[in-house]
Amino acid sequence: MRRTLKITAAAAAVGALALGLSACGSDSGSKSGSAGSADGKAAKDASAPLVVAASPTPHAQILDYVRDHLAKSAGLDLQVKEFSDYVLPNTATEQGQVDANFFQHKPYLDDFNKKNGTHLVAVADVELEPLGLYSHKIGSLSELKDGATVEVPNDTTNEARALGLLAANGLITLRDGTEQTATPADVTGNPKHLHFKELEAAQLPRSLGDVDAGVINGNYAIEGGLSPVKDALVTEKATGNPYANILVVKKGQENDPRVVKLVKLLNSPQVEQYIKDTFKGAVIPAFGTPAA
Repeated sequence: MRRTLKITAAAAAVGALALGLSACGSDSGSKSGSAGSADGKAAKDASAPLVVAASPTPHAQILDYVRDHLAKSAGLDLQVKEFSDYVLPNTATEQGQVDANFFQHKPYLDDFNKKNGTHLVAVADVELEPLGLYSHKIGSLSELKDGATVEVPNDTTNEARALGLLAANGLITLRDGTEQTATPADVTGNPKHLHFKELEAAQLPRSLGDVDAGVINGNYAIEGGLSPVKDALVTEKATGNPYANILVVKKGQENDPRVVKLVKLLNSPQVEQYIKDTFKGAVIPAFGTPAA
């Protein structure tokens, strides 16, 4: 039975209000009551539990594996708190309510820091949940017809990723400098005259039958009964991908001995094999042996 601590919606709402009020202040608000405070004594106690915030799948699942199979022998007391929200893990890490988090990629982290005045840093790449191009109507890219409609996620980060995947496979070209911000307006070359249908990422699998093809996140593809390995026409590559999911701490805590231990475990051959065996291509290790 999993021993992961879960954050309820009610608790999350209360926490969001409290954290939101403190975030309205300047630097003084981010320094008070935090495990990442200037002295950092609690965070540097190697015997204290390391509390990590994570979204349920695959992040908390990977951390659970580390906790149950690797942490004890490494002398690490690892505790996992699950969040379904994408804001609270970062504000909780900033405020010192947790020691680290694992749910996001670097472009999201950079944007979050910029918009919220937080001081969070990445300490390790762990895994990639690759976007893939799927279709119920064609079996290869060469079959994509002129004037086809391709659905893409409508949020900033994933829409840019989706268009980048199409560009990487020669279907379109994008305006220089828009790799992480691209929208259909930034398409400068479109030889197949593709039409783009922008939808919420979670809706894409359900709408795939209504279009010629769609770029879908790995987690939503699996939920929709699609296999990134068997069904995707093309997928993102893990090596050098800026969207690898990362372990994050507050600046100044990078050398916390507990964090150093967790980084080593998350980038271990055991975790690499666990990711490959468990997620079967829906999640790809972003370290170790390059994916084929």
